Amino acid sequence: MITIGNERSGAAFSPCRTWRYQLWRRWNGTPLIIIIGLNPSTADESYNDPTITRCMGFAQREGYGGLLMLNLFAFRATAPADLKEAQDPIGPENDGVILSKCQNQDRVIVAWGNHGGFCGRDRIISTLLNSSATKVECFGVTQSGCPRHPLYLKKDTPLVQWSG
Repeated sequence: MITIGNERSGAAFSPCRTWRYQLWRRWNGTPLIIIIGLNPSTADESYNDPTITRCMGFAQREGYGGLLMLNLFAFRATAPADLKEAQDPIGPENDGVILSKCQNQDRVIVAWGNHGGFCGRDRIISTLLNSSATKVECFGVTQSGCPRHPLYLKKDTPLVQWSG
């Protein structure tokens, strides 16, 4: 189980709030599920953007008591193209956060869509997950083999094993 304290809603940002390293939502005391997306958008400690709302629905469907959202890139942007213009799209603490949160987890869901290959992040994080998480799943893959982004998926989209 992930320990984040008793807060029902929260997020960890860099002091300048340029990078969001993690965001969590909790609705009961059962374990949280980790979902790794592409990059944070507008969601924060108290506001849910559409992707977070959709991920919460999937987590509830799977019987989890909450969601811990991590991302390949910690840079906050509303468009993937903005990542390519950022001086540091990954964020100085992002890999450490991903590693510490995913170690010894029984299940992690990857959901970063087609843009995860920028800076080789999809391969780096897939390698990290294969060495630390027992089970890595996704909501299916895109035509190019990337784990599908959850925003526009049907609510009953099944999870499948990720072999990234």
